[in-house]
Amino acid sequence: MNGVRDDDGGSLPDSAHLAALAGVKGLGPRRLGLLLSWHHPREALAVVNGDAAPAAPLAAAWPSEFWEHLRVASSQRNPAACHSTCVEWGISVVGWGHRAFPNQLLNDPAPPAVLFMRGDPSVLGRRRVGIIGTRNATRAGTDTAHVLGRELTHHHIAVVSGLAKGIDGAAHRGVLSVGGAPIGVVANGLDQPYPAVHRALWEQVAECGLLMSEWPPGTTPEAFRFPLRNRIIAALSEVVVVVESRERGGSLSTVREAATRDVQVMAVPGSPMVRASSGTNQLLCDGAAPVTGVDDVLMALGLDTRRSGDRVHEPRPAPDDRSARVIELCRLMPRTLDDLVSALDLSVSEVAMRLARLERDGWIAETGGWFQVIGAWSGLGSDRGRGGVHEDLA
Repeated sequence: MNGVRDDDGGSLPDSAHLAALAGVKGLGPRRLGLLLSWHHPREALAVVNGDAAPAAPLAAAWPSEFWEHLRVASSQRNPAACHSTCVEWGISVVGWGHRAFPNQLLNDPAPPAVLFMRGDPSVLGRRRVGIIGTRNATRAGTDTAHVLGRELTHHHIAVVSGLAKGIDGAAHRGVLSVGGAPIGVVANGLDQPYPAVHRALWEQVAECGLLMSEWPPGTTPEAFRFPLRNRIIAALSEVVVVVESRERGGSLSTVREAATRDVQVMAVPGSPMVRASSGTNQLLCDGAAPVTGVDDVLMALGLDTRRSGDRVHEPRPAPDDRSARVIELCRLMPRTLDDLVSALDLSVSEVAMRLARLERDGWIAETGGWFQVIGAWSGLGSDRGRGGVHEDLA
């Protein structure tokens, strides 16, 4: 028996098992989401641990070597210990699909499977602007970020950033200077302030706004986690403002993620003699709108309200009636091609064509010959999807 079992006869909340699963090495957000689409959190942990059989499509899709890797990695994840740490730090655990999962991420092309949060999730219901930039910022850059954070707060707009040195930290300090509620998205566990000099800033963000991560407590800030963090910043933002960036700066990762989500990118012009402005000036050359003051950002927000407030944004093309029926059947339970042909009384070629189109548009995913819905579907009613879990642990 591996170390992931709880000793209390299964009395731990599901959030404890989600927290344990989120920290299993090799089980990234996409694979974890797929696992949880087939198994309840407690059962999913047993599957990873080798104490229960995986669903047939998962068993077929993932090689035996990977399952063995998961079994070994899961031995380091104790759900009782994960639960205790979350309680200690006041961290809430939210699974995809639950009513508490952020609407802005529900239909994202790469949603987190699990989120860890400290603070007040209601700030996500405000208008939101991402402010990002280089860690090696100039004084002019940090002053600009501070002013934008402060002025956007005066207009009741929440600022989303990554709590890094330089531009990120300056923007959030601007928000806090006038009593605002910043949103910080980080690339490690919420019990591991990074950089260390921002420890006090982390605490202020958690106390006054919202601190978020898709990684459980104890996770260190490894390099690969930052691009993953950037997709969440982009997905939460209605507009992304780049204050300063070098020509190959990490901020451009967030810009690319914003572009794939049709989120407007704006940039602050800088001197061509300053390397910290080389990336932002190139963005302007490539068509990004300039930011010369807060009014430019307010104008952009006023023109685009698709992601405003706490609404669910749906970027995917609307399916026709027959394709909607395919989605509805696959939402109730995963289906094979033969299942759908029989249920719809259509030819194999027509069902296959519709499945291909729905897969291309991001409605359906195929695993081992089984088709299932990804993201939310309007036919869900009050059921948000994969049985996501939310526990207020503080």
